[in-house]
Amino acid sequence: MNLEPSGQLNLFSHKVEFHKLIDLYKDNNLPNKILFSGEKGIGKCTLAYHLINYILSSNEDFSYDLDNLKIIPDNKSFKLVQNKSNPNFILVDIVEEKKNIDISQIRNLILTLNKSSFNTKPRFVLIDNIELLNINAVNALLKILEEPNDNINFILINNNKRILPTLKSRCLNFKIQLTSKQSIEIANKILDNNYNEFLNEDLVNNYSTPGEILNLIDFANKNDIDLIETNLKDFIKKIIVDKLYKKNNSIKNLIYSLMESYFRKNVSVTNIKLIASYTYFLRKIDNTKTFNLDEESLFMEFDDNILNG
Repeated sequence: MNLEPSGQLNLFSHKVEFHKLIDLYKDNNLPNKILFSGEKGIGKCTLAYHLINYILSSNEDFSYDLDNLKIIPDNKSFKLVQNKSNPNFILVDIVEEKKNIDISQIRNLILTLNKSSFNTKPRFVLIDNIELLNINAVNALLKILEEPNDNINFILINNNKRILPTLKSRCLNFKIQLTSKQSIEIANKILDNNYNEFLNEDLVNNYSTPGEILNLIDFANKNDIDLIETNLKDFIKKIIVDKLYKKNNSIKNLIYSLMESYFRKNVSVTNIKLIASYTYFLRKIDNTKTFNLDEESLFMEFDDNILNG
């Protein structure tokens, strides 16, 4: 089962935004700089991939199915994107083991864009986690955005974090949202209506986006964790004690969400001590992510003081 945004054939959400973008494209009014902002895992990248496939697959066999909002897996452009060999598509994202998207990645992007195109089709640059660009990378990107080639289109993905106003002002902005109920429904559809075969209700109720639910299942499968029998507290403890968060950046993001979920589940107005801990750890989580502080000490402190407290 392909859980990556690039492999999602069906568009289960954000249909209003998608049709608005399609209408702009049909009217030759689609801006070449678009920004999707919203919580991580709600389908912003999936929306981008569907828009890109709709445009690139036109005049190809197995073109985008607009009636059913579906990418056809036999389509050439889709296959090339999956194989990371589509000359009209470039993905820029954070590299594993790094905490930022740095200037070298933007320089490589510039070198690629300066090369002649292999065809007359539009070229797309998808930059995920735009909030993780360091200041040098942002400044280099702004220069590209100021004078882009008419045939080059940028789609930027922001996970509800603060970004430079100068970056935001250069783009057509879309605020992407989902309710918790919609998130569970979408995750269930992606899992062929069988999400309860992958994880128990205790864990489902602590996730707010389809991406978080799917990442949780994917992570558990790769680490032989039975999510049917595991509750939230035991799951967090296993990640911390076994240091599974060191495997990749998505797991670090996962444990931050888990910690916040644990507090939301257990905090009550009568538990003054836990309320104080909640405030303390929320601030510490935010500082750790914002200033790239040592996450291991944070996780161990959470285990000692909260899970074992």
